[in-house]
Amino acid sequence: MLNLKKGIFVTFEGPEGCGKSTQVYKLTEALRVQGYEVIATREPGGTAIGQQIRNILLNPDNVSLVHRTEVLMFAADRIQHLEEKIWPALKQKKIVICDRYIDSTTAYQIGGRPLPAQLISEINRISTENLKPDLTFLLDIPVAEGLKRATQQSSDRFEKEFISFHEGVRRQYLELAKAEPERIVMLNGLDAIEQIHHQVLTITHKLFEKNAI
Repeated sequence: MLNLKKGIFVTFEGPEGCGKSTQVYKLTEALRVQGYEVIATREPGGTAIGQQIRNILLNPDNVSLVHRTEVLMFAADRIQHLEEKIWPALKQKKIVICDRYIDSTTAYQIGGRPLPAQLISEINRISTENLKPDLTFLLDIPVAEGLKRATQQSSDRFEKEFISFHEGVRRQYLELAKAEPERIVMLNGLDAIEQIHHQVLTITHKLFEKNAI
């Protein structure tokens, strides 16, 4: 285990059914075994208040939810999450691993809805105080395969959207990866779970080496 000079913030992103939640769990467990202090969390729903917001956002009965209301609810969840969980953990030099963060807002609200990019950028800036992850893993997967996987487990409000919505989300994710290659590492979500985990762990260790005392 390396002694880190600061907290490390790692996020996992991707379209529905990409397998990111599995990779969050596997990375968290692997790092804990190695002796690191790790906080695993998610958005929306990383706090008690956030879980209430999540229930509203994902409820398939809430078909009348206005797009601007939706994005501001995501922002409210994020502000609470940062203040209650992420900032304190990073200040204690812990490793924070988060299932979705601002890239989800960008991909889903610009690529899926779509809402104006300038509006989403400003909302992201205000809600995060410009905190970006040190490293983001983007698990890419074809939309049809992702939805097939996702709907086998559940069917929330986003999974019920039209194919065109999900195609737009995926395109926006790919644009983000092109724009920030130094932060966003794109992985093939169709690869075997253990193969993806090995890649994730290797890349994460390289980040730790750069931030070791």
